[in-house]
Amino acid sequence: MEPIRNPKLADAIADHIEQLILEGALRPGEKLASERDLAEKLEVSRPSLREALDKLEARKLVTSSKAGNYIAQFMAPMMAPLTALLQSNAQVVADYFEYRTLVEGGSARLAAERATEFDREAIRACLQRLRDAHALTDPTTEVEADADLHMLIYEAAHNLVVLHVMRAFSEMLRGDVFYNRQQLYLQPKVRDQLLAQHLAIGTAIIEGNPAAAEAAASQHIGYTAETIAAIQRDAHRVQRALRRLGRGEILSS
Repeated sequence: MEPIRNPKLADAIADHIEQLILEGALRPGEKLASERDLAEKLEVSRPSLREALDKLEARKLVTSSKAGNYIAQFMAPMMAPLTALLQSNAQVVADYFEYRTLVEGGSARLAAERATEFDREAIRACLQRLRDAHALTDPTTEVEADADLHMLIYEAAHNLVVLHVMRAFSEMLRGDVFYNRQQLYLQPKVRDQLLAQHLAIGTAIIEGNPAAAEAAASQHIGYTAETIAAIQRDAHRVQRALRRLGRGEILSS
């Protein structure tokens, strides 16, 4: 019979940090505490911590440099070519919203069912950020709070696949891959509608009402998709009109 052996300390540390990354507690791009501070917080020796970080770097979950240790942007190698592909396809925006329709309602429902008090408090704070930002003329802060709220909902759903896939899509959205979020918020009356929708989703989750959360999230995505489609139609009409105005430049006089 094989003797029972305790796992090596460095392996246990690496597994602990890996679990935090998997669960979203540690996010891509975040800088870890200094090795001295981290060793003290974990109550381990610095050589064991260093060995654990080397293991995580070999797994491409952590990157190390003179500036410190960071959680790796492990989705980036896949997302860069995917982003280029998506940006080159006119059908992508419609497909993106179709995908969001499938995911958002279910995620909001799960969040209403599974959210911890920590999750609910984070959502409450984000809703207040949205209210405060809504009073500002420049929508930039509200646009960012919008994206943050959706990420908090994915976290509160406690589905690891949804969390990491939607985090990758969130980074694309922040980069305006699918549409210009700032332009969306500058449309007349749209900003008020978006605030009301976000408050409805967040409130339903906080109150633990799965049906209301799912309905509010689905309505929000549908409204956003329709608004973006209208913006694109208007832009195409303007471009057509400008081309007609410029036709004289390519005709013989």
